[in-house]
Amino acid sequence: MTGTDRTGTDRTGTTTTDTTTTTGTTTTTGTTTTAGPGGDRSAAERLRDHVATQLTRARERSALLTGAVDDHDLVRQHSRLMSPLVWDLAHIGNQEELWLVRDVGGREPVRADIDELYDAFKHARSSRPELPLLGPAEARRYVAEVRDKVLDVLERTPLEGRRLLDGGFAFGMVVQHEQQHGETMLATHQLRVGDPVLDAPPPPPGGPVGPAEVLVPGGPFTMGTSTEAWALDNERPAHQVVTDPFFIDTTPVTNGAYLEFIADGGYADPRWWSEAGWAHVREAGLVAPRSWQRQGDRWHRTAFGVTAPLDPDQPVVHVCFHEAEAYARWAGKRLPTEVEWEKAARFDPATGRSRRYPWGDEEPTERHANLGQRHLSPAPVGAYPAGASPLGVHQLIGDVWEWTSSDFRGYAGFEVFPYAEYSQVFFGPDHRVLRGGSFGTDPAAVRATFRNWDYPIRRQVFAGFRCARDAGRDEST
Repeated sequence: MTGTDRTGTDRTGTTTTDTTTTTGTTTTTGTTTTAGPGGDRSAAERLRDHVATQLTRARERSALLTGAVDDHDLVRQHSRLMSPLVWDLAHIGNQEELWLVRDVGGREPVRADIDELYDAFKHARSSRPELPLLGPAEARRYVAEVRDKVLDVLERTPLEGRRLLDGGFAFGMVVQHEQQHGETMLATHQLRVGDPVLDAPPPPPGGPVGPAEVLVPGGPFTMGTSTEAWALDNERPAHQVVTDPFFIDTTPVTNGAYLEFIADGGYADPRWWSEAGWAHVREAGLVAPRSWQRQGDRWHRTAFGVTAPLDPDQPVVHVCFHEAEAYARWAGKRLPTEVEWEKAARFDPATGRSRRYPWGDEEPTERHANLGQRHLSPAPVGAYPAGASPLGVHQLIGDVWEWTSSDFRGYAGFEVFPYAEYSQVFFGPDHRVLRGGSFGTDPAAVRATFRNWDYPIRRQVFAGFRCARDAGRDEST
């Protein structure tokens, strides 16, 4: 997925009002503030405090991920798929300067001379190490100077009166951008070769989850949002979609289940693969998910420099779209569409409304989902019963991004905001949609309407999947 970098499926029905908030309030990521003509000071101050907290949390994570390695590791490229960590750090500061210091604040540039170096659309990741980038010490000074100015802008700027400011959107966009790059930097750490430098406690144990699949009833539901203050343009607008009844897996596909596909010769049998997928398997020599190794009669997985036996109850991670699609076909199922995934995650059959999250409208906590890099792996299935949807679908948020069968496209009524390069330039059949976030996704950068996307061959993402199938006529009630 591309972050908010500044440079220059079956959907039917009519646009409707998102029902995830109550009348008279505007929902922001992490807080609800009273809205009204001019607002009141207490609400404005609560919003400012919330923005400042989110900016600080994002920067603490960036500091952790860049401070965990020495300068040599910061400037080197650990994979041609990724930027040097020091590029990500300065890029975060440059985007913050462009949007918040110059645009929102109307201030003079801090470092206009480096804009082109950190323009993600002008330099491919593979070529970034060759650029005259800021060194580690200079990059840290730069992002600190920008942040000082941003906090001053935050104190002096009314968070209303302009679409970019309403609800603190521009600040929320920058927070999400930094957290998205935090997950990208975490993926770089996963690709790094060397002694472990990151540490976190293991995730909670798994538990019972009920039946293997859940029936999602047919009919209309509200997809997307028109009210979430920090939602990005590709999540908008809220609109009604009608689905047929379908079944969806109660949990993501686990390592243990995926091992059965491997043991059955899944990577050697073209029956399960699309034409493009089978060509990629042969060209790339795929035999298992990324970071898996066979040692004797057991499979192991390497995560952040530590190799350990595979946990059969954890969701499989680091598989590409083609692998997910092939497994689903082998299992006699298919991948869910993006519409189906969101309905399973948001639809409350008791009320007919769409929730912000599977468990309700409240922000995620440690009880609900494996998010925020609290753990360095997916949690075993059943670890978060409090996060299940009303229909009983588990772990839709956190653990692993989930591949869907849908191309990345704008919804009917899509409007570019605040610039085309965030979403629109990626629309089309080249990118598949992923949903739900991973253990490396911060809560500020994911919600049940949030849309991620990537090329179908990508495996460095913390991506897994769950399967779906059509409901037969005798199964739909």
